[in-house]
Amino acid sequence: MKVAACLIAALSSTSAFVPGSSGAFGRTQQLSETPFFVDTSDEIPEAAITSATSLKQDFLEAEPYWSQDAVPVNVYKNKAPFTGQIVSTKRIVGPKATGETCHIIINHNGDFPYWEGQSWGVIPPGTREKDGKPHSVRLYSIASSRYGDDMTGKTGSLCVRRATYWCPELQAEDPAKKGICSNFLCDTSPGDEISMTGPAGKVMLMPEKDPETDYIMVATGTGIAPYRGFVRRLFTENTPAGEAYKGTAWLFLGVANSDALLYDDEWQTVLKEYPNNFKLDYALSREQNNKKGGKM
Repeated sequence: MKVAACLIAALSSTSAFVPGSSGAFGRTQQLSETPFFVDTSDEIPEAAITSATSLKQDFLEAEPYWSQDAVPVNVYKNKAPFTGQIVSTKRIVGPKATGETCHIIINHNGDFPYWEGQSWGVIPPGTREKDGKPHSVRLYSIASSRYGDDMTGKTGSLCVRRATYWCPELQAEDPAKKGICSNFLCDTSPGDEISMTGPAGKVMLMPEKDPETDYIMVATGTGIAPYRGFVRRLFTENTPAGEAYKGTAWLFLGVANSDALLYDDEWQTVLKEYPNNFKLDYALSREQNNKKGGKM
């Protein structure tokens, strides 16, 4: 038996980073209030979802499915980026969450393949104020499996927290210090175009050769993004990896409060359907106490 330990270092402020730039968990419990979650029913045509889910998700697999010999890497680069199109942008946290997090679905028409655990680069429009040069690319972990939320292989998703800065002197948010790319993404509308690079990275790929491998997945906030792709591939979609999987996938997610929980409905569904293969723990830092009775 093998254990794959995955750790996302991105804190809940944002899931993006510029290349080259410098608690205790408690058992999950039923929440008193229903947390906000992704509902794609009004984003992707129902007929498309029904058609895709009735088929096996096996048309984007390597041969054999666990081989990593042909992982796509940096197919599109800064000087020749890919142009994707926004399908939907939806807030997925409640009113008491500390900040705004959005689930963004992007159409790539099957021309921008990626694997679970990889990142997409996003180049925000405009130029830098200090020197007039184009903005640098920001990397975001992809929050869907290679088949996308609609399971057609033509879309991919990002989980993005809007980066803002509260100025103590102004006693208000300072727009001059807001995150350029996260605000651009969270403000997008269906049909908007987006310049993208990648896919980037091979470090976070799932080691699928041994179907009894246990996965320990630890994240805070939007660091959950790649693990959503993992869980969908193993349990939600009808993939060769999912059919073969016999191990345990254990997900730890830390957020500030119940309203900030991400994709809870999806985790609860998997937990109910695969109780022997999926475990889930939350740490709600502003709602739970440590052993000494203090804040977590």
